[in-house]
Amino acid sequence: MLDRTFAALADPTRRALLARLGDRQSVSVSELARPLAMSLPAVMKHLDVLSDASLIAREKTGRTVACRLTAGPMAQAMDWLNRYQRFWSENLERLAAFVEKDQWPSNQALSAMPVSPPGRASPSGVASTRRPKKSMPRGPIRKR
Repeated sequence: MLDRTFAALADPTRRALLARLGDRQSVSVSELARPLAMSLPAVMKHLDVLSDASLIAREKTGRTVACRLTAGPMAQAMDWLNRYQRFWSENLERLAAFVEKDQWPSNQALSAMPVSPPGRASPSGVASTRRPKKSMPRGPIRKR
């Protein structure tokens, strides 16, 4: 069920339909489709996906089909997401505490560090090595 919920929520058109349904108790399909730049059959396909995920319920009265939001599956999705939100919040708080510790040298300490004059070797005494050449020579250039 959770897979269907997230698959249905992945599409921006379906999220927009749910947002419009969240504002009102019940909305007709034609009223839901009116502001969208797509055909009524395309809107119906989106509504089918939302219905299959149990995110909406449809009710037919005469010739009018009305939709209403059923938020039960979204509550299950929120429960699942909240577990991970707690995990990330705790980790981000630990990261923030680590960064806020004064373990990094201040600007004064950095300016007091010795700097090698230009053209001289680094104080470590380790020689730099050249990068190896590319494995193959460049091929012929084609004329266009």
